[in-house]
Formats: sequence, structure tokens, C-alpha cells
Amino acid sequence: MDMQLTGITGNAGLLWRARLSRTGRGLAGLCLVMASMGVAQAQDQRDDVLRTTLDNGLEVVIVHSDLAPVVTTQVNYHVGSSEGSSEFPGTAHAVEHMMFRGGPGLSKDQLSVISANMGGNMNAFTENDRTQYHFTVPTDDLDVALHIEASRMKAIDMSAEDWAQERGAIEQEVSGNLSNPAFRFYTQLVEELYRGTPYAWTPLGTRDSFDNTTAADLKAFHDQWYVPNNATLVIAGDVDPQQALSRVQTLFGDIPERDLPKRPEFDFEPVEARTIELPTNSPYGSIYMGWRTPGLQDDDFATTQVLLDVLGSERGELAGMGYDGTALAGGMGGQLQPHAGLAMAVGVFPQGGDPAPIQARMQTIIEDVTDNGVDPSLVEAAKRRIIAEVDASRESVSGLASAWSDALIKRGLDSPQAMKAQYEAVTVDDVNALAARLLKPEHAITAVLTPETSGEPTSGEGYGEPEDLTTTPSGPVELPQWAEHAFDNLDIPVSTLDPKDYRLDNGLRLIVQPETASDRVMLSGAIRTNEDLQAPPGKEGVSEILEGMYGYGSQSRDRQTLRAAVDELGAEERAGTRFGLVVPKARFDDGLALLAEHQLNPSFSEEAFNTLKQQSAQALPGRLQSPGFLNTNAMLGALLPDDDPQRRHMTPESLDSITLEDMKQYFERISRPDMTTMVVVGDVDPEQVRDQVARYFGDWQAQGAKPEVDYPAVALNQAGAFNTPDSAASQSQVTLSQMIDVDRDSDDRFALFLGNQVLSGDFASRLHQALREQRGLVYGVSSNLALQAHRGRFNVSFGSDPDKVHQARELIIHNLQRLQNEPVSDSDLHRAKSILLRAMPMQAASYGAISGSLLDLALSDKPLDATTRAAEQFVKLTPEEVQEAFRAHIRPDGFVTGIRGPAAQ
Repeated sequence: MDMQLTGITGNAGLLWRARLSRTGRGLAGLCLVMASMGVAQAQDQRDDVLRTTLDNGLEVVIVHSDLAPVVTTQVNYHVGSSEGSSEFPGTAHAVEHMMFRGGPGLSKDQLSVISANMGGNMNAFTENDRTQYHFTVPTDDLDVALHIEASRMKAIDMSAEDWAQERGAIEQEVSGNLSNPAFRFYTQLVEELYRGTPYAWTPLGTRDSFDNTTAADLKAFHDQWYVPNNATLVIAGDVDPQQALSRVQTLFGDIPERDLPKRPEFDFEPVEARTIELPTNSPYGSIYMGWRTPGLQDDDFATTQVLLDVLGSERGELAGMGYDGTALAGGMGGQLQPHAGLAMAVGVFPQGGDPAPIQARMQTIIEDVTDNGVDPSLVEAAKRRIIAEVDASRESVSGLASAWSDALIKRGLDSPQAMKAQYEAVTVDDVNALAARLLKPEHAITAVLTPETSGEPTSGEGYGEPEDLTTTPSGPVELPQWAEHAFDNLDIPVSTLDPKDYRLDNGLRLIVQPETASDRVMLSGAIRTNEDLQAPPGKEGVSEILEGMYGYGSQSRDRQTLRAAVDELGAEERAGTRFGLVVPKARFDDGLALLAEHQLNPSFSEEAFNTLKQQSAQALPGRLQSPGFLNTNAMLGALLPDDDPQRRHMTPESLDSITLEDMKQYFERISRPDMTTMVVVGDVDPEQVRDQVARYFGDWQAQGAKPEVDYPAVALNQAGAFNTPDSAASQSQVTLSQMIDVDRDSDDRFALFLGNQVLSGDFASRLHQALREQRGLVYGVSSNLALQAHRGRFNVSFGSDPDKVHQARELIIHNLQRLQNEPVSDSDLHRAKSILLRAMPMQAASYGAISGSLLDLALSDKPLDATTRAAEQFVKLTPEEVQEAFRAHIRPDGFVTGIRGPAAQ
């Protein structure tokens, strides 16, 4: 369960060469033949969309997509933190959590087991004006998902005992967010911008408010607002709309509507300029300048969106600060909500640097916009890009559902399609007038987040044998009749993908998957490379300099000219060792030509090289002293030998030694077609794509023998422990890690993956139940296997209050020992298999998922049908084989335990 916060990028997440994304333009939508708004007695359906309103007021939208045998359901309740109060700001968030505790007719255990068995994505988030519950599952499980949502709309349990347990988990979520200085800044920002309105507090809530909230309070909130006449149900995917509507009417039609309480009013006060100063645990400092903007339901929302995109453009002056050396990075983002929004300019400075010149430059840029207006070509580019993204939601089943949910709930529009007309109507004069009205210095909230050193990691003694902590074994759960046999069969999914796999004469691998859901084509590519094994000794950091050079354009077009050409196509393009292109299919050939020019001939400007080196030299000390780097480096030091290549990293000495010629030679060494894979997804002819790629990339040739880019095998580590201080954190972030003698080709990997699913893969998993559901020690806990060509690693991670770390760790060790000492029950193993099998169709549920999964398989030297082969292995595994794999390869006494933040108490 998540409290969703969109559009704000904290400096803690910025890499040294990060370019701020145009967060303000992130509206999604779709282009479908529309049906008019219906009522229960006057239902209307055309082609792909069916809309109606049931007699009890439940609004229903069903959108067909045959992208994959997958369906997304989204139940949107028109209620959020705005309907709470400043005394109890997290009420809606707490109710969202308690909705997963079950109710009459569907217990908590039943809900956990059913949701887990479906193998999809089940979660929820709370915003200021909406709470959404969503499933993305195999199409065959739609009926089960609808049963769950109908049950939760009818009634939920709110016992004091359940709330006491869940309160512990939600308070850990609060602690985790408040350990992030960027989030703490955000809470102060919204308080200033939205003072006197419900937007002045975040949906997250506070520990104090949760301590003073009762289960009865939450039950009353649910009963008031969780009613059909305050909800919109969106279903999107591979479904028959009429059949789906029939099930919705059966399951939801008898839920009574209720009178709704009065909603809060929004009377925004004028914003007075103020400066906020905060420390940060980031390696770099940030300057933010924020203004309140119109909201999504205001007449100016489309103009606001275009303005944010223009100011955040890579061709704009704010982004230019990161390229001319004024700042480490710069840009503009935003967050738009129904009643108001915010615009946020940002500049990034190094630890110990002076933020004043950057702040002055930002002010000059904004003043120039308000006085002289924006570049008209950027307005047209922004409109073209935003409209393309509205259409692009068809590339994802869940994105299609979200486009409808956002348009109806957040924007108050009749359809996503209605947004396009509003964007198309925006003029340059509109943008200039809005900028002059909004971006006034007397209404700006300025914040300076300054890096703060927290201290070096300190070693501690290893952990001994855990206490005899027991957890109730999870026996079979009797399911309700409607789900009793839903998961009986372990059918191996039939893949809907049929990729064409080519190898060009120069060794470049091209994989093409035809899809017709969208008018755009997506290309994803990567060069297999590894600086740790390919950079000459003493030249650590050369790959980062090279990646930065791609940002300056190609040898024939400078940065601005190249970006203008990409914008003219209505495309997105990036070059580097990971590269990509998203472009309208009618302009695919033009986009491919630009990508080839950029990828094969990046700019080697001496001026750009010197700027990058200077920025790196400014940023590097902060990075090397940051808690994040120190924590990661300490973990690698405890796991790996001193001379292991994975421990290499940039130093001031190595950076100083890198020359422009070093970088050019490194480029020639790693830029190899025979180490490169491209995946193309879209409405294309595979043979034609092969010819196009050969035309633009066919002359690319490799030099010398293929390099080794996979880390060598390594000995198993000794147990250990360390603590990395982090003065900004109130919560301890804990990682248990060990090297294992399993790699990505080992036969036992299937049994380990299956056992790991039992351990932590879902809401019904052992660690989730033991640490969160039964004790409230953590908000979340995860374990994973990171398997490479010649080495493997097993990790478990969680965050908790310092006084809960020991107990949480001991429960983890206990559950690992349990996997080794007794076979997994038949019911647990069946559920784990069901989850893994049913999750496999999700790999085809979006263009991004398709291209990502095919590219990952290719880069790992796996056959493209490896998912089906894995399914066959999972089905055959026995409880004894899972037990033996954990006995053979996992060492409960062999973990290195790293704690970032307060030491365990």
C-alpha cells in the first residue's frame, strides 16, 4: 500500500549527471472512439469503450485492449486526505491500509491468499482527493478481483486489535518517508503554498495522529465515503465489455448508496515569499523555487501543463545550467492536483559549493520568461509531446485504465480524449500570460537543501544464534466459494509474444515484436559493457564521463539542434550504453536515423569534456562522503575480496588522470555492434525494420576481440555487521546480504526462486506475515536473488525503528531456518507456483514490459522463450527440492548485516 506523491524529484534521487525529467508533462491518456456518458437505463457502447452508471450511483467504465491476456481493475473512491482534518491528516491513508485487513465474508487471511494467488499487481494509494485500489491480473481472474472489491465496498472489519497491528506498519512507512530530507522539505512546501486548505498537509499522516486515531474513527470514515455513489470503477484489458458489465451489476448492484458528507472548501491564501533551509543526506545540494499553479480542474490546466513542459525542456535554460557548468543539473517539474498545483524549478550544486550563483541564474531565467515570454518552438514541441503521450496510454493495460481514472476523477473530464482538444487550443500567448501571472518572485517559496556529512561506517560484531521466536505455521486457508477452485490448476501460460530474432552481418542482434495497440514504436537497446572490467587501471570514472558526453549531441549536431530535431518528430530519444527511441510509427525511419547519428558519433567536444570533468570534480567529494555511497561500499567490502573488480570506483586521482583521448579510446573499445542488442516493439513489419536498422547501423564495426564483461566467480563471504551513520534518518534501513554459490545458469536457481516466493513474494508470504501483519515491525520486507553469470547474491531488506531491528532480523533468520528444516507445505508451494505462473503474462502487458523482458533475456544469454521454460521447471518442483536448495546454498549464519541510519538498539 502506497501513499502516492508524484511530480517532485528530491535531490536524494539525483545522480551526478542526472537531467531533471519534465515531470510536469506526465499526463497519460488514450485515443479511442468515445461513448457518451450513460446511466443505468441508457447505457451506451461503441467499439472499445462501454460506460454506464448503476442505479446505486457506481460509475463504470470498461475499455477493451487485446495487448495481452491481462486486465486491470481500478476502484477510485472520490475521497482522500482532503476529507480528513489537520488533526488527523492520515485518516484516508489509514483506511486504505485497513481495507487489506478483510471484512465480513472475506477474512484477512483469505484476502491475502487470494490476492497472492492471482500473481498480479495488487496495491492502493491515497492522494489528496482520491483513494484508488487496483489489480492487474490474468484475464481469467477478473471475476475474483471484482468479488474482492465488491466485498470491501460493502463492509470491512475495523477491530482495535487489527488497527493496533496495522498502525505499527503504517508508522514505519511514516518514519521511512520522514527519513528522506526531500520529503520533509515537501511537507513544508505544501504547507506554505496551500495554507488554509486541506492541501496544506500530505496524505501520509503523522505518527502522533495515528496514535490518537481509533478503529472506530476509521470505520466511520469508511462507512461515510466508501459507497457506490462516491466511486468510479474502471476496467481495462482483454475482456468482453458486456460480459464484464454483467458481473459488475451482479456483484456491486445491490450495495446501497448513501448521502455523502459535505466536502471541504478550498479558499487559497496569497503566497508570501519565504526561504526554507534544510540539511540533506544527499551527496549534492539543491535549490528549489516553487510557485502555486492552477489545478487540473481549472480552465488553465492545459496551459499550465504546457508551461511546465516548456520550462523543463532539455532545450530550455534551466536544463542548460547542467550543460554549461553553472550547476550540476537543472530543470523544472510540477505536481498538479484537482484544485491547485505547484511548479518547481531546481538547480543542483556540489557539497561545499556556493548555491548563490545558481540561485541568481535561476531567478534571471524566470524573470526573462515573465518579461519576454518563452520560445514559441518549445510550446509547439510541448504540445506535440503531451498529445502523443495522451495517445500512448494504449501501450499499457494498466496505463489505459489509469488514463480513464485520471481523466474522470482528477481532471473532471468526460474522457481522456477531451484533454487533447484542450492541449491543442493552447497558444504561445496563453503560455506567456500564465507565466507572467504565476512566476512572480514575491510569491515564490525558495528552499536550499545543503549536504551534511554523517560519518564513516563502523564495524560491529556479528549476530549470534537468534532467540527461539516462533510464528504460527501458515496452514491451508479455506477460501470462499467464489474463489475455492479458481487457482486449482497450474497451467503453463501460453505466451502471446512471437518475436523475430535477427543477427546483422556486424553482429548486432535485433529483436522485433509486432504490436498494434499504439501508433508509436518503441526501441530499447543496450551495449554489454562493464567499466570495472574494461577501464584501464587508474581510469575509474571514464564511463561516467562518456555517458555525460552523449548529452551534448552528436558530432554533426550540437545539443540544441539535436533536441530540436527530436522534438520535431514528437519523439523521445537517448543515446549511451543504454539507449532508446519512442517515435510515431510514421516517423520511425527519421527517428532511427537520428538515433544512429547520436549513438555512433557522440560529441567529443573538448569544451564539453572539460565541463564534465569540472562538474565531476566538484561532485565527487560529496558522493564519496555520502551515507549512501559509504553504506554500499562497506557492504561490498564485507562481501568481496579487496581486489575484486566490483569494488572499483572513481576517485579524485582517477578522475584527474582521465584525458579526452582516454575517453575516445574507451568509446572505441566498448562501442561494439557484436555486444549490442536492440528490441523494437510496435506496429511494424519485422523485415522492414531489419532493413532499416541495417541501413543506419550496418556499417558499424567492432575492433579487436570480444571483451569479458562478466564478473568472475568469488568465494563465499564471512559473516559480519556494520552501521553507517545518517544524521537525516530516524529509521534504520537494514540489509542482510551474502554471496551464494549459485549463478544465473545453476539448476538450483528455480528451487531458490520458488522458495523465495514463499519467503517474501506477496502479502501472504512468511516474512510479510511475521514482520508486518502479526507484529507491525516494518512497513515492508523483501528478499531477492541477484544472479549473474559467475556469481550470486542473496539479500533481505527492511526498514524499522532502531528498537525493532533485532526482533525483525531474528524473525528473518528463523524463517530461513524453517525453510531448511522442514519441507514447504503443499498449499504454500502451490500458491508460490500459482503466483509465479500467473505473473508471467504481465511481461506482455505493456510495450515497456515487452521490450524490457526481451532485452534482459538477450543480455543474459537466455533464449527468448525462457519464461515458458522456467514455468515448466516451477511446475515440477517438489517441497523436498526447495528445502534441499535452501539447505545447500543459503547460510542463515553467513549474512553481512548493514544498517544505514540509527544503530539497532
